[in-house]
This record gives sequence, structure tokens and C-alpha cells, in this order.
Amino acid sequence: MYAFDYHKPSSVADAIAVLKKADDGTFVAGGMTLIPTLKQRLAQPSDLIDLGGVKELVGITVSGNTVTIGAMTTHAAVAKSAEVAKAIPALAALAGGIGDPQVRNRGTIGGSVANNDPAADYPAACLALGATIKTDKREVKADDFFTGLFETDLAEDEVIVSVSFPTADKAAYMKFDNPASRYALVGVFVAKTAGGAKVAVTGAGQNGVFRVPEMEKALSANWSADAVAGLKVNAGTLNADIHASADYRAHLITVMAKRAVAAAG
Repeated sequence: MYAFDYHKPSSVADAIAVLKKADDGTFVAGGMTLIPTLKQRLAQPSDLIDLGGVKELVGITVSGNTVTIGAMTTHAAVAKSAEVAKAIPALAALAGGIGDPQVRNRGTIGGSVANNDPAADYPAACLALGATIKTDKREVKADDFFTGLFETDLAEDEVIVSVSFPTADKAAYMKFDNPASRYALVGVFVAKTAGGAKVAVTGAGQNGVFRVPEMEKALSANWSADAVAGLKVNAGTLNADIHASADYRAHLITVMAKRAVAAAG
């Protein structure tokens, strides 16, 4: 690990001010990705700005048909929230299946969304539920926020403040995970909304999380597992690695989609 200056601001404004003064500063939320990266000397920031002291970024509120989660709210807090479980049960279940207890008690929704790991769970929920990512400067729809592998529309001097999820008539998330890391080899989040069905896939795409229009069209016409049973994503657009081939991931997408629709009811 290279040397760096450590800061722990108490507000978003202070965090931004520190970043602007730094030669090459970076924010850290739960540190689930950044700390291992620093230990392996794959990153060398001049300043590490810890958002853990920014209390305004923590909390869960439900207003009408919207669940808003502060960026520094941990996965464990989302999983244990009675409000989330009542409004969007699938979101609470998703949070409860992230990593292990240590990861869930340190990792945050803002860190996950900002990092946009191609096998992370939250991005699929954001796309399928039509979430809005609020930063200190603006609001961005999930469809416009995730732009590629580990890439988002977030500017370098921008901080995620919260993520707002509209409730759905029905929703569920199913993933086939790596037993060691608990990351999704394939994860599928389905949601039945007033505007139609949405299906988002994580863990498989060469460009990260993505939606499946063919499945959405089929489920909008007939919300049942049978509606997607015969549909398959083109394997040429999917990842292949030591854990699973592209063809196997294509097969898993259909299987997980069927299971998610069945679980949603």
C-alpha cells in the first residue's frame, strides 16, 4: 500500500472541498473494493476521503410509492429494514444476499452503485425498478447512470447522496452466485410496474449490467415464468471466464429469469 493522506469530513460539502484541494484524491465508502485495491498497489491516490463520518448520507425513508436510501447506508441496514421489506421485499432480500456478514455490515449502497462492479447486485435492482441516483449536483435515471464495466455517469468531483426506488406491483431477484465471493455469475431482477415489466441482468454482460427488452415485452404481455422460458440472450454479448462460459451464462439468464418471475408471484 502506498502512502496517502487520510481525511474524514463530516459533510458532503467538506468532502468535496477536500477533494478539490487534493492532487489525486478519491472517496471511500465501505472500502470493500478500494481497500483491497490499495493493498495490492493497484491504486495510488494522494488523499483518501472517508465518507463514513457524513451522517447526512445515512438513512432510509419511505414516502408514498418511493423508497429512498442514503448512499452510506449499509447492505445490512437495508436487509433488516422493516420499511424496505414492506415496500419492496425484493430489495431487502437482495441486500441480505450480498457477500457475507462482514461485507454487508461495511459495504454501502452508494459505494456499490458508484463502483458498478459488473457482478454487483444493486445495479440490477436500480435498472429493473427504474431507480433515480441523486448526487450533490443532480438526479440521474439508472438507465443513464450505468455506462460500462466499472463505469458510470458520475463525475470525479460528484458524490452520490441517495438512491430512490419506485415501488413495483411485483418484483424478485434471483442469482446464481460464486460460492466463494458471493458475486453473481448471473443475477436477474424482474419487476412488474405500471409502465410494464422490466428485466435487468448482472454478472453476465460484457458491458456490465443490462436490460433484456425481449423478456420485458413477453412479461408485459403475460406475467408468467413460461413467458420467458423460450427466450435466450445472445451469448456473443456475454462474459466468459474460468467460472462460466458465455453459453452457460446465457442459459443461466433464462433460468434465473424464470425463477425470479415465479418468486415474484
